[in-house]
Amino acid sequence: MGHVFEELIRKFAELSNETAGEHFTPREVIRLMVNLLFIEDDDALTKPGIVRSLYDPTAGTGGMLSVAEDHLSGQNPDARLVMYGQELNGESYAICKADMLIKGQDISNIIHGNTLSDDGLPGKQFDYMLSNPPFGVEWKKIQKEITKEHEQEGFNGRFGPGLPRVSDGSLLFLMHLISKMRPTKDGGSRFGIVLNGSPLFTGNAGSGESEIRRYVLENDLLEAIIGLPVDMFYNTGISTYIWIVTNRKPEHRKGKVQLIDASAMWQKMRKSLGSKRKELSDDHIAEITRLFGEAKEVTKKDESGSDVPISRIFNTTDFGYQTITVERPERDDNGKVVKETKGKRKGKPKPDTKLRDTEDVPLGEDVDEYFQREVVPHVENAWIDHDKTKIGYEIPFNRHFYVFKPPRELDEIDAELKGVTDRIVAMIGELS
Repeated sequence: MGHVFEELIRKFAELSNETAGEHFTPREVIRLMVNLLFIEDDDALTKPGIVRSLYDPTAGTGGMLSVAEDHLSGQNPDARLVMYGQELNGESYAICKADMLIKGQDISNIIHGNTLSDDGLPGKQFDYMLSNPPFGVEWKKIQKEITKEHEQEGFNGRFGPGLPRVSDGSLLFLMHLISKMRPTKDGGSRFGIVLNGSPLFTGNAGSGESEIRRYVLENDLLEAIIGLPVDMFYNTGISTYIWIVTNRKPEHRKGKVQLIDASAMWQKMRKSLGSKRKELSDDHIAEITRLFGEAKEVTKKDESGSDVPISRIFNTTDFGYQTITVERPERDDNGKVVKETKGKRKGKPKPDTKLRDTEDVPLGEDVDEYFQREVVPHVENAWIDHDKTKIGYEIPFNRHFYVFKPPRELDEIDAELKGVTDRIVAMIGELS
């Protein structure tokens, strides 16, 4: 039923130029996410009579829930997955509920409504969670409710760390899922969420986005990020990333984050579906799952014989930085330094706001040493205003997989240019 509905939605959405991708996630992406979710618990999940809970806050037609159940029952026919979900779109919600009914699930666990502004399962916590929230969708209509929860409930609510900009609510779903994690003492949780690129780096130190990343990394919740190929989703060709988040990391992953670049792992589809022109084969899914499971640094040779990184391991602190404010003195018309006349800086040089600058210092580096090395040689009378220092976090995913390729020799480029110009001269000669 889910498949039939999705096919109809896709066809009509294409005709009316709507966003079909709001309704569903490609099945092979779900299979990959489910593999990543369960791989480290394979031993526990094969025990007879095991019961686990799975939650999708953007359930759609229930595709993620269904694939997860198929995977688990394939591993262990005696296992039972109790499924929960919430969905905003009325038609998708109805299909999801019907699908769960056929599977023998308790359909009171599937809720209709807006997950962010009206959590239909308050206080519930889950073993596993999956989500593909809409990419880059603004949350202006529910801003009042979200801001109220953030300000009044703080960390007792779902949005304690901070709020992202109104133009993209992706990180609200990330925080919502974190609030649904079982405490570590009760067995903990793991979840996978598909996000676009902006949650990795948008926002300066102290911004809502940076504070959310800071909370996730400083609490050692981020296990891995997998970069997917472009053109994987029905309604967008942009780069997408799977975040794997857990509060029960195995010992060898503690304090670490794994980044996997799977952007080159794809096969061309026989027929494009909207913007979706590429898909993951079974071999690609197996390869990405293996890379994640092994949790090691891996490189492979490209066509030119260079080593290209595929899997990289970082410390959580590698993504942090301190933004320091560098001040320089204000001078009067005669070039003399103006002094402060009151306050705690009385008698000291007054900062010139027009010359104020900032520097980002890696978290593991001593700020004063950095300042003496990088700033003082260029502006000797500058100083740091330590009261303005902010800590930020960003994950520049693509930068960590960039491999420098030196340009060709000038002689080779010149020879090629000469060949082209000679051909053009010959062609002009033929015309005249």
